[in-house]
Amino acid sequence: MNQKTPPEISFAKYFVWVAWIIAIGLLVFFFQDLLDEQWNPNSSPEFRLSNSGKAEVVLAQNRAGHYVVKGTINGKAVTFLLDTGATNVSIPAHIADNLNLTSTGSHIAQTANGNVRVFDTTLNELSIGNLFLYDVRASINPGMKSDEILLGMSALKQVEFNQSGTQLTLKER
Repeated sequence: MNQKTPPEISFAKYFVWVAWIIAIGLLVFFFQDLLDEQWNPNSSPEFRLSNSGKAEVVLAQNRAGHYVVKGTINGKAVTFLLDTGATNVSIPAHIADNLNLTSTGSHIAQTANGNVRVFDTTLNELSIGNLFLYDVRASINPGMKSDEILLGMSALKQVEFNQSGTQLTLKER
């Protein structure tokens, strides 16, 4: 009653499992770019000069309806998530460390996750496409674990922005 499985069948079952694991890995590898593009359709944002010669950047919404865009802080590449509900640009502490930002004080901020102590800093330069902002107030938030920087009103108040459908145009003032 207790029959042994021939080694060829055991090997075949093992090979089928390995083949499935490799196939799933390849699918993830090939479709990761598509998933990244759906999260951030603005990895290379469209920019131009307006008729009046001012810098403009056109952003597309992602699948969740957010505006995520690649940019720079002090010349280093970062990812921004536009947040008109944030008073300042809000930077996760692990990203602030990579950007070598220093704090000039601290205060308690009200966030969606409750009150948190944040550390004040100033960004010498922030850019998105051909749009450059200087001396932007920001907060270093040790409670943020994401890899996106919230682009709050301390930056957005320095530009004009206009939403039309699923596009947002940022224009220098």
